[in-house]
Amino acid sequence: MSHLILLFSLFLAPAFADGSQKSTQNLCSNDVSHKRQKRDWIWNQLHIQEELDTPLPHHVGKITSSVRNKNAKYIIEGEFANTIFKVEETSGDVYAFERLDREKKAEYELTALIIDRTNNRSLERPSRFIIKVYDINDNAPVFVHKVFNGSVPEMSPVGTSVTKVTAVDADDPTVSGHATVTYEVTTGGEYFTIDDSG
Repeated sequence: MSHLILLFSLFLAPAFADGSQKSTQNLCSNDVSHKRQKRDWIWNQLHIQEELDTPLPHHVGKITSSVRNKNAKYIIEGEFANTIFKVEETSGDVYAFERLDREKKAEYELTALIIDRTNNRSLERPSRFIIKVYDINDNAPVFVHKVFNGSVPEMSPVGTSVTKVTAVDADDPTVSGHATVTYEVTTGGEYFTIDDSG
């Protein structure tokens, strides 16, 4: 069975800090107006595939904030954060420390944070994101029953239905060809045929 390698993208929802609010008060001519700096997360697209057979950990990608602070530290929280997924606190590089299996879990929801390491104060609003695991064609179809029984009256015309069999494939049905099942009669083909519906 050929394996189709797909990449997956991290679906991210950037969180933006509130912009400066306009004051309704009249400012004196000698007052200085201070604008709050707008910061936001900057996301590079992250790529990985399930069942990578290269040595662990696997580099998933990078999270980056526009915050400029020499004491900044990246943190991730959420599903399997700091177990399966870890972030390098100074660079924002995200790594997977286990081989991912889409058939076990198709996506993970995480939160990115950036804090000041000297006082643990948040430097940016947290941003939630989802790691979606994309499929490779790594599962063979299996029949839903071990035995299918069928019968047909004698002297039935050619084309009479005898029984229906069903097999399923655990791969992602939204990826072309990954969960497509075709059937073949391996013995008794001189008497019976089977179509793609089983």
